Amino acid sequence: MRAICQSSLVLLVSISAALAAQTASQPAPVNFTTDQDHQNMMDQLGIKALRPGPSGNENAPNHANYDESKANPYTNVPDPLIMNDGSKVATAKMWMDERRPQIVEMYEKYVYGRVPNNVPGVKWTVTTVDHEFLGFNPVTAKEIVGEVDNSSYPAISVKIHMTLVTPARATGPVPVLIMFGPTGFPNPNEPRGEDMQKVNDAMKALLIQQDPSLKQVFEAHPAWEPVKNSPFFQPPQLNADGDPPNTWELIAAGWGYAMLDPASIQADNGQGLTRGIIGLVNKGQPRTPEQWGSLRAWGWGAGRALDYLETDPSIDAKHVGIEGVSRYGKAALVTMAFDQRFAMVLVGSSGKGGATLLRRNYGEAVESLTGAGEYHWMAGNFLKYGASDASFGSGNPGQIPVDSNELIALCAPRLTFISYGVPEKGDAHWLDHQGSFMATVDASRVFALLGAKGLESFGDYRTAQMPPVNQGVLDGQLAWRQHDGGHTDAPNMKYFIQWADKLIGHTPPQ
Repeated sequence: MRAICQSSLVLLVSISAALAAQTASQPAPVNFTTDQDHQNMMDQLGIKALRPGPSGNENAPNHANYDESKANPYTNVPDPLIMNDGSKVATAKMWMDERRPQIVEMYEKYVYGRVPNNVPGVKWTVTTVDHEFLGFNPVTAKEIVGEVDNSSYPAISVKIHMTLVTPARATGPVPVLIMFGPTGFPNPNEPRGEDMQKVNDAMKALLIQQDPSLKQVFEAHPAWEPVKNSPFFQPPQLNADGDPPNTWELIAAGWGYAMLDPASIQADNGQGLTRGIIGLVNKGQPRTPEQWGSLRAWGWGAGRALDYLETDPSIDAKHVGIEGVSRYGKAALVTMAFDQRFAMVLVGSSGKGGATLLRRNYGEAVESLTGAGEYHWMAGNFLKYGASDASFGSGNPGQIPVDSNELIALCAPRLTFISYGVPEKGDAHWLDHQGSFMATVDASRVFALLGAKGLESFGDYRTAQMPPVNQGVLDGQLAWRQHDGGHTDAPNMKYFIQWADKLIGHTPPQ
């Protein structure tokens, strides 16, 4: 036995020494500020100066354009059904086998970046299971952590956080909507009755131990308890349209949902590009121009979450969707476009880099995405299109080989719901709702080619006008609805659920 113990000790010492030697031989993570990392990428690309992005303040000298007559300076919006050699895409097979890969390649090289081939695996662990209520609906809530294998670079650790909530009364696997946002148990199950009394007794004892004079206080107020139970039912904070929260609506409709924390995958800033999953793969070093930005990193994380859901028997893994608003709306659309396992997407108020045409000069601009504030979402190569002085001359949005009509087309024929609010309530003109509608209309041609239905009835995207607010176009696999709320997709959630249920054949509980 002693020999075995000694042998094990020697082995542990050897492993520790090997890991220490490996760590010592690797460079430490680079600690760039956002500005330093941005400048580093400009230097790699030979860019001396970038055009400044427009201001969202309409009174500023460099305010964004909101004049529709000046919104379309570039007429060369790429046609998703024209091959790179100029030939037309005539069949669904030609789209899937030839044209789709061409568009993916251009997006990876010039816009969102490539996911490296050597991204390590993720081990998912259910850390806590709680039985709770959302409204009067019992649910099972799981805290799940995905630990990324960092054996190749132990200096950086990545743990993906997700909370999965499913209806407890479900009689079979349920569809699930993954939503980018903070994780956490929705309504933790509290101790009650005798269990709560034990908690209070223990707390009083600890308080008396800290301050013996409190014994007389507690004796004078025998009915008072340090901890009280919350009411069994607490009315939620309703959505702006008066409906219950999105999560309540999903559970009531017999869906599950998963909250996925994007910050646990990759930071939402340039300083974090040498950390997170991007930094781990690069061993703490700055990106090269073709490597992925945060949007693709968040999409990669959503794909790993789907990996886990495919192993959970309570989940209908063939009907898992992805959702996000604003920058996470961009990420949701990017996720759907690249990972064909996702069955549906709800894209909320995504703007440039999402559903809105990059070539449009309206509100948010390409230069907004190439400046130091948002460049980390994109591949380094994307900075070229905001360059005013560079070794290659200058760049402009008309040079981008793809546009958002093609990004939406990459989702075809799967269920794609584009959602916006109204400027009067806070979904600003900056987002260019009309530009998103134009892209959605043009992408409809690809949905039709693949046997799905989009917004073909609106005609040519160049002249297509948005339908009235609160009048959704929800009769096909590609849907559009502008609600009368603000910068949120909450008022469209019930319409999304009804639309998706019809198309996937899911029946809500009675």
